[in-house]
Amino acid sequence: MAKSFLLLLLAALPLAGCVTAEEQRAADEGECRSYGFSPGTDAFANCLLELELDRRAAIRANRIALEAWDRPLVIYRPVPVRVRQ
Repeated sequence: MAKSFLLLLLAALPLAGCVTAEEQRAADEGECRSYGFSPGTDAFANCLLELELDRRAAIRANRIALEAWDRPLVIYRPVPVRVRQ
């Protein structure tokens, strides 16, 4: 029960900060401008690309972390056995 609730809570967290694609683009452009890049330059386009790639990498990392909760926990502990001769 607690595990299911935790998974639901973690899955809902990204939805709490939903923004439209236009809002995200505006935020990214503002961030790139704050770094000193000028719109219309290759450096500005590269900045936008890096922000998007970082965002996608973070989403993948979160997805992998959530999937780890669904895997069973396996503890391997060897048991020594004496062989009679």
